[in-house]
Amino acid sequence: MPSGACCGNPATSYHTIQLTTKEHAMSQTIQTNVNVSGMTCGHCVSSVSEELEALAGVEDVAVDLNPGGISTVTITSTQQLSPSEIGEAVAEAGYLVVANEA
Repeated sequence: MPSGACCGNPATSYHTIQLTTKEHAMSQTIQTNVNVSGMTCGHCVSSVSEELEALAGVEDVAVDLNPGGISTVTITSTQQLSPSEIGEAVAEAGYLVVANEA
């Protein structure tokens, strides 16, 4: 289990990652939204935020926490982030990026 995992929610497998990106031409930033399962508390948010903020180009991470459900994470960066690097960072914190449900 990754050392950053808390609340008994280890990451065990990956699902298809569906990213939503929005480029802001004036500010030269890109917002990427991902859904993350398993976060239940402020410590969970801190762990995921810390791992994502360590990625090159990430300026900000905002989490809309849905305890025990699917939380929305918005990543603001100066460059495009790959789904694999986002998924790996979230997994390092002990959680899963999950696909958006239609």
